[in-house]
Amino acid sequence: MIAYIDAQRDVLGVEPICACLPIAPSTYYAAKSRPPSARFLRDQALLCEIRRIYEKSRRRYGARKVWHQLHREGITCGRCTVERLMRADGLKGVVRGGKVFTTCPDTTTERPDDLVQRDFTAVAPNRLWVADLTYVRTWAGFVYVAFVIDAFSGLICGWQASRSLRTDLALDALEMALWARRGAGQDLIHHSDRGVQYLSIRYTERLEEAGIEPSVGSRGDSYDNALAESTIGLYKAEVVRHEGPWKGLDDIEYATLEWVDWFNHERLLERIGYVPPAEFEEEYYRQNAPEDDRSHRQMSLR
Repeated sequence: MIAYIDAQRDVLGVEPICACLPIAPSTYYAAKSRPPSARFLRDQALLCEIRRIYEKSRRRYGARKVWHQLHREGITCGRCTVERLMRADGLKGVVRGGKVFTTCPDTTTERPDDLVQRDFTAVAPNRLWVADLTYVRTWAGFVYVAFVIDAFSGLICGWQASRSLRTDLALDALEMALWARRGAGQDLIHHSDRGVQYLSIRYTERLEEAGIEPSVGSRGDSYDNALAESTIGLYKAEVVRHEGPWKGLDDIEYATLEWVDWFNHERLLERIGYVPPAEFEEEYYRQNAPEDDRSHRQMSLR
């Protein structure tokens, strides 16, 4: 109410506005001269921290993740307070859009068994990788992006962008994952959908060469590869729609590189307890791996 009177006072005057509300003009002037309350000062200090975290996330975080990040930094407050302040300040997180299907299923090629059966849990890193690809519409045409994700933490091990949907796109993402996770292969399952890129001879031969067991969804819908679909949904919401429009491949490559690094090392994931994927894996190795192996694994997360 005070803010409304402030906005209209030069046009209508204080007394006529107060007569219509109705409040006494003396009440308005008393409120204006009163020093800020303790709650107002706390809210303003907290709002500064909220804005900092919100901007650091590239305006991607909503109230829930801002609240969790505040607590990670030792700033105690109520989630409802964060929601109230963000709403009053006009701060909104990224909202996911609908699912768009991009890969073409290959129903003719013999495919591996479904070893996952929609259970995307893993007891350790490098036990289950999931792979999928998506597209981005740019001014220069479509750009396609492939991802390889570790199911244990959600960490993106490999990715690649290309103007073509050829097998090289998915294969290059796999090669990046194999390089980043050197030594992975034993007891590792690679799960994908029925896309022709993942059932190609070159791709399956590379998995066999690396000692990785292939797995392909058996029912042919998005739930067969739900973890990869979820990560791609975040990518489409937090990068493609949030930061577009896009000019071409170079823009997409740089934005994806920046997002993957932020996703792996800073983004809070709900399913692993609101910590970044790299931190979740580092904690696993700290508790379970020998010292020499731990240092090697930590290097692969950087």
